[in-house]
Amino acid sequence: MFEGTATALITPFKKDGSVDEEGLRRLVDFQEENGVTTLVPCGSTGESATLSHEEHIRVISIVIDQAKKARVLAGAGSNCTSEALMLSKTAADLGADGILSISPYYNKPTQEGIYQHFKAIAECIDIPLVLYNVPGRTGSNMLPSTTLRLAEIDNIVAIKEASGNMNQIQTIIGNKPKDFEVLSGDDGLTFPMIALGAVGVISVAANCVPRTITKMVDLCLKEKFIDASALHYKLMPLFADLFIESNPIPIKYVMKRLGYGNGLPRLPLTELSELNKVHLDETIEKLGLI
Repeated sequence: MFEGTATALITPFKKDGSVDEEGLRRLVDFQEENGVTTLVPCGSTGESATLSHEEHIRVISIVIDQAKKARVLAGAGSNCTSEALMLSKTAADLGADGILSISPYYNKPTQEGIYQHFKAIAECIDIPLVLYNVPGRTGSNMLPSTTLRLAEIDNIVAIKEASGNMNQIQTIIGNKPKDFEVLSGDDGLTFPMIALGAVGVISVAANCVPRTITKMVDLCLKEKFIDASALHYKLMPLFADLFIESNPIPIKYVMKRLGYGNGLPRLPLTELSELNKVHLDETIEKLGLI
C-alpha cells in the first residue's frame, strides 16, 4: 500500500517562526515532480513535537490540498493516547490516505501498553495505520512480537522500522503476514532492508534528492541491486551528514539552500553550527545540489 518512496517532509518556517505555507506547497510540488509516491507531514522531521495542534492540523491540510498524485500519510502520533486519537481522527477527516503513528515516547510503556495504544488508534479510524518504531527517540523499543501481534489488526498495514537492529527487522520480515509492509526508517539501511524484503522507505534525504532516492528504491524493488548499490554508495555521505546534528537540523539547512524555509528549527533545536554548514556544503556541492 505504501510501497516505494515516501518523504518525511520538513515543516518550513518564516523569519517570524510561523509555518511557511507557500514554501510547504512548493515542497509538495517538488516532491511530486520528482516521483515521490507518498508524502509524510508532521513526523519527527516535520517537527511535530513543537507544532501546536492548530499548526499540526494546518500542515496536514495544506499537504492534502496541494498533493495531486502522491498519497498523504499523516503523522499523528503522541505519547498521550487520547491526543493521538484526536490527531488521527482529525487527519482522517481531512482526507489523509493513512496515519503514521510513533510508539509512545518518554512514558516508556510496557509492550502491552504499546499494543493497547496502537489498538485504540486503529479502532478509532477507518483508514490504514502505519506503526513507527524509533527507539533512539522514544526511549523504548517495540519488540518484534508486539509488531507481529499488531500486524494481525486489519487496518494496521505497515511499520516504519528505524531501530537500526537488522536482526529485529529480519525477524519481523520473516514472520509477518503477507500483506503487512515493512518500510525503512533509516536512509542508510534502505538498500539492505529492501534486499531482505522491505518494500520502501520513509526518507529524510528525499526532501532534497527525491528523484535519486526514488530511482534507487525502484531499482531495488525490481531486484536490480547492482545498479541500486551505485546510487546507495553515492548517497551514503549525504545519509551520514544529515544526522551530523539532530534531525531535522541538517536537512532544514540543506532545504534553506534549495529555497524552502529559513533553515531554522524550533527550540530546543538550534541552527546548524558554522563548522557543520561548511562540511554539509561540501557534501551537497559534490552531489550537484548547489
